[in-house]
Amino acid sequence: MAAELPSNFSYRTTGSTCLHPLSQLLGIPLDQVNFVTCQLIALFAAFWFRIYLSPGKTSPLARHTFATIFGIYFVIFCFGWYSAHLFVLVLMCYGIMVTASVSNIHRYSFFVAMGYLTICHVSRIYIFHYGILTTDFSGPLMIVTQKITTLAFQVHDGLGRRAEDLSAEQHQLAVKVKPSFLEYLSYLLNFMSVIAGPCNNFKDYIAFIEGRHIHMKLLEVNWKKKGFHSLPEPSPTGAVIHKLCMTLMSLLLFLTLTKTFPVTCLLDDWFVYKANFLTRLCYLYIVMQAAKPKYYFAWTLADAVNNAAGFGFSGVDKNGNFCWDLLSNLNIWKIETATNFKMYLGNWNIQTATWLKRVCYERVPWYPTVFTFILSALWHGVYPGYYFTFLTGILVTVAARTVRNNYRHYFLSSEAIKLVYDVVTWAVTQLAVSYTVAPFVMLAVAPTISLYKSMYFYIHIISLLIIIFLPIRPQAPIQGQPHNSVNKRKTD
Repeated sequence: MAAELPSNFSYRTTGSTCLHPLSQLLGIPLDQVNFVTCQLIALFAAFWFRIYLSPGKTSPLARHTFATIFGIYFVIFCFGWYSAHLFVLVLMCYGIMVTASVSNIHRYSFFVAMGYLTICHVSRIYIFHYGILTTDFSGPLMIVTQKITTLAFQVHDGLGRRAEDLSAEQHQLAVKVKPSFLEYLSYLLNFMSVIAGPCNNFKDYIAFIEGRHIHMKLLEVNWKKKGFHSLPEPSPTGAVIHKLCMTLMSLLLFLTLTKTFPVTCLLDDWFVYKANFLTRLCYLYIVMQAAKPKYYFAWTLADAVNNAAGFGFSGVDKNGNFCWDLLSNLNIWKIETATNFKMYLGNWNIQTATWLKRVCYERVPWYPTVFTFILSALWHGVYPGYYFTFLTGILVTVAARTVRNNYRHYFLSSEAIKLVYDVVTWAVTQLAVSYTVAPFVMLAVAPTISLYKSMYFYIHIISLLIIIFLPIRPQAPIQGQPHNSVNKRKTD
């Protein structure tokens, strides 16, 4: 774990210090106060942006300009001169965008963005050690990296590949014209997502700026078949209020549960040497649950900011309700009730999972699961704990898939049996996730090994035994998947 911090260090920041008195009053680190302040200002600015700079009143040029300038100001306020890292990366990759051939634009952009991000991650270990500043410049840099690579691949799909070689989703998201400099800056640095994300598609963002976003999504779901007689004008206000309530609940949990059960509890002599194994299982689960509210808070607030600006509409559900979850980064209910590893991961950090799928999993010709986990670990950073988590995640994912493919069909004969199966798999999933992600929040090698030794490496051992002794049955092919999908990945 990180070394013990000096008493005054929790109030340091690389950005503005004008809120230092408020930080002292609340007893919250200044970098976190700056982060929350910028997000709250962004929330009010987003409402103003939607009402007074709506597409019907102002030009796309004005909307791009305001969103970009405000976003740059937020970055400088929060991170000071370290924000130069974002600007350098953005300018380098725009140079690649306008000069590289469309056949290589995605490769150059990917390696430059990921390489620069990795260099910054490495430097943070030696400058900041193990995460002294919890909201430093690397967060926005990670989001910008996702957007740079997403856009580069979509430009490559639109200009460098034949339409028949694209999947349906790749064809829909392909960008046919390279963005202007202002469009590029606005997409990467707009005030709604520059601090906490999430990543989104370039075509969706441009449609939002130009006022086509909502109508485009309504046409995609065929709004007439949903029972509407005229083109509706859905308001995001209800969705924003709901998400702000979830944000407030997450904040309360963070101030109570997270403070009561910090991750350092897992290093206590009582936990490591005295508690029995069952107690350790339960305590590990509680501590990992307590680590979630800060993510729930940041991601839900970021989603609300985008919705408040009118961005994030995804269509109409089966009951005719308007949905504002296009940019949602998590589904808390599905996370907490997940009955398998895949369901859990599919509802956690959704936009990052989507990015990994689109730039890696769907495009590499060999071992897509392994390469995707490696890219995910590299993108998150170079702390050893990340690699413990993602390597363990590969093992658990393969084992869970093997068990599911071998035995799940035996428990579908009746609702009662399936209920028992769901309860058992829920408990196993939650314990396995807690075990797997613990190194992610512990960061360093020594506490990770200490924890896993106290847990007897039980998940590793069980997973290896499953993989060794159970037959690995192939998954049934997805209906409607093109037969040449593997070949498509190889052409990239």
